[in-house]
Amino acid sequence: MDRMAAMEVFVRVVEAGSFSAAGRSLNVGQPAVSKTVAQLENRLGVKLLVRSTRGLAPTEAGLGFYERACRSIEEADEADLAARGAGAGLSGKLRVCAAVTFARIHLMPHVPRFLEQHPELDIEVVLDDRNIDLLHEGIDVGLRMGRLVDSALTARKIASSRIAVLGTQAYFERRGVPATPGDLVAHDAVVYAQRGGGAVWTFRRDDAELSVTVRSRLRVTAAEGVRAAVLSDAGLAVASEWMFTPELADGTVRSVLTDWELPRLDLWAMFPAGRTATAKARAFVRFVEEVMAQEPRSASPVAPLAE
Repeated sequence: MDRMAAMEVFVRVVEAGSFSAAGRSLNVGQPAVSKTVAQLENRLGVKLLVRSTRGLAPTEAGLGFYERACRSIEEADEADLAARGAGAGLSGKLRVCAAVTFARIHLMPHVPRFLEQHPELDIEVVLDDRNIDLLHEGIDVGLRMGRLVDSALTARKIASSRIAVLGTQAYFERRGVPATPGDLVAHDAVVYAQRGGGAVWTFRRDDAELSVTVRSRLRVTAAEGVRAAVLSDAGLAVASEWMFTPELADGTVRSVLTDWELPRLDLWAMFPAGRTATAKARAFVRFVEEVMAQEPRSASPVAPLAE
C-alpha cells in the first residue's frame, strides 16, 4: 500500500475509533487495516495508537501525524479537483452535523438545491442537539449555535438571531401579556435544559440589567420538545426566533417584552481541529451563508467565505 493510501487508512481509524469500524467504512477487512497501521508505525519508528476506554486513540505522535496526514490528503484532493478543472464540480461525500430544529426549518428544505448544483456530491446530515465530537464522528462541517466552548476548533460565524420571550397568541389570550420582565413570575415557562438554559432569564435595557426566576413547570432537553410545548400553549420560552420562524410569520407565535434585550444566538460553521476546510466544506458553508442571508430574522455579520 502506498504512503497516501496508508495515511488515509490511519486517518479513518482515528476518526472511527477502531480497526473494524474503519475497515467497514473503507470496505476492507479489519486485519488489513491493522496491518497497515502496524507497517506505518514500523516505518516511522513510533507508536501511533493506544487503546482507551473509547477505543483506539492517537498518541501524541499519532495526533501530530493525523493532523499532517489530514492536510496532505485534503491537499491531494484539492490538487485532483484543480487538475480536473472547476467545471468538473465537487464530488465525493460531505458529512455535516446540525441541531435538529434548526436543520428541519432552515437547512433541509434547501439541501436539495445544493445537491442539484453539485450532482457528483453526496451529503450525510447528522442531526443532534448535542455538541458532538467532530473529529471522532468524521464530520466535515458542524453547524453549531451559541457560545463557542471548544477553542481548538476552527470556527466561522455565519449569522445571528435575536433571542426573545415567545408564546402563542392563544396562550396570551388565556394568561395575559407580560408588560415587564417582573410579570413573568406569574406565567408558566418552558425551559430548554441544555447549553446553559435555565429558569433565570436576564434582560438588559440601556445600562439596566434585570434577572427573573421564572416558574419552570416544564423542562425539556431537546429544542423540538420546547417548540412543541410552546405551540401546545404550555407556556412561554426564551428561544431563538429561528426556532419559530414559520409561526412568527403567520402570527401563531409572537414575541413580547421586545423593549428589553436578551443575548443574541450566533450560528457557527465549525471545522475539526487541525484540518483545513475542503472545497466541499467551503462551498457548503457559502451556501448556508446565502440561505441565512435571505432569512429575515437573521443578521449576517461576516463577509462571504473565499473560494
